[in-house]
Amino acid sequence: MLIFRWILLLALVAGVLCFALYVATGQKPWRDRGLAIVKWTVVVALGFFAVLILERLAVMV
Repeated sequence: MLIFRWILLLALVAGVLCFALYVATGQKPWRDRGLAIVKWTVVVALGFFAVLILERLAVMV
């Protein structure tokens, strides 16, 4: 679980760095990369939390 948290944290940091490079350079590809990284990070995080919820529900049943 700790590994997944670190992966999510590093992906969010990568997205923020891409947005910082976009602000610094004004080049559109950096913004697009940042949006893609953040989008997929959110999708993975939702899947991760769904698995955690399903595990807890399975224990309760």
